[in-house]
Amino acid sequence: MLSISLMRMGAKKKPFYRIVVREKRTKRDGKYIENLGTYNPMTDPPEVKLNYDRIKYWISVGAKPTETVASLIKHNAPKEDASEEKLENVK
Repeated sequence: MLSISLMRMGAKKKPFYRIVVREKRTKRDGKYIENLGTYNPMTDPPEVKLNYDRIKYWISVGAKPTETVASLIKHNAPKEDASEEKLENVK
């Protein structure tokens, strides 16, 4: 089963995350299939960069986002499109 989750990067006490597609059973920081974006909680406001086309594709083939990633997708939807269509399958 595929999941879209956070992969921790960065130094001690300075977290930086990649949003990746991986097998659900792999380690948090282990092997991943594709990098879909980044999340930097250390900046003010936190910086989120997402590849919405690829996220939509992976959700359509059955990847399930974790709660945290679903929240990031929902709160950082692209403003130029109808974001409702892209986020229907997140929950």
